[in-house]
Amino acid sequence: MLRPFVPIVSNPHLLTIAGNYWPRNLDFERFPTQTRVFDTAPGVRILVHSHQPDRTRRGDVVLVHGLEGSSDAGYLQSAAQAVLTAGFAAHRMNLRSCGGTEAWSGDTLYHSGLTSDLRAVLEALRDEGRGPLYVAGYSLGGNVSLKLAGELGRQGQTLLEGVCAISTPIDLAACVETLDWRQNFLYARRFLSRLKQRILVKNQLRPGLFAIERLPDVRSIYDFDDVFTAPSFGFGTAANYYATQSANRFLDGIRVPTLLVQAKDDPLIPFRVFDHPSLRRNPSLRFLATAHGGHLGYLSRRTPRFWLDETMVEWLRNPGNRAARVFVSVTDR
Repeated sequence: MLRPFVPIVSNPHLLTIAGNYWPRNLDFERFPTQTRVFDTAPGVRILVHSHQPDRTRRGDVVLVHGLEGSSDAGYLQSAAQAVLTAGFAAHRMNLRSCGGTEAWSGDTLYHSGLTSDLRAVLEALRDEGRGPLYVAGYSLGGNVSLKLAGELGRQGQTLLEGVCAISTPIDLAACVETLDWRQNFLYARRFLSRLKQRILVKNQLRPGLFAIERLPDVRSIYDFDDVFTAPSFGFGTAANYYATQSANRFLDGIRVPTLLVQAKDDPLIPFRVFDHPSLRRNPSLRFLATAHGGHLGYLSRRTPRFWLDETMVEWLRNPGNRAARVFVSVTDR
């Protein structure tokens, strides 16, 4: 049984910030890092940090970070520790151009619906004889993971054992709009600053690739996507990018056991976006909703501290928890 989440505090902003900065440990001595590089497209290389369990391997979990994160994100490190301790190999994947790999991404960056790199990594692991393979995506990484599972449809059953998506912006337009709310100013400013810096780094590597003279006029994530992301990937406008790359368009196609975990008080993702018919009619989907948790802020008042990691391991271990369920609400007590 999945344990209800009792937050260390109930304020969603405090949970979000504390979840980001709370110390998390990955025992690198017990689980040494293997640095791996995957060629996923012409001129594109993806950096993955892999770890093997110290007992019989039960499967492999590919962990995918969120917007402007990397394989060093705290939530990926504690998740890796949890799945390794449970007997699963962990693969902390950097999205394209992340984790210091700007020089490996050719003329491109990453975006919320770019699934080809994740698919290439999964296929390479499968071809090595690894598996069963699972994906756990966090925030933007959750959108990528769900979209890939939906794109694959039944074919996904030959590649994936299951998908877990946490704090996922399944409606990109709605979430970008929410990010512009006054109370989310600190998050928006942090994300935008890092995105702008990535453009400057890419411009040093590939002068003239982006219209950096337009950077001063970019004052929001929407502006950034409209000026840089959408044109770079052929979407034209930010509106079209959001409309075509949001995971909610692909939920009906998912045919592998999939767990979505979402806090109702997430300051960056309006809970209304999960009032989606696919979450009721697709038997492959299970939805866990908590009253509190903020954005990736699942710090428990009880031990173990990292409720989310415990929940994911329980889901990986127990076929009953991976079985098709329509809607489950996990509330704090």
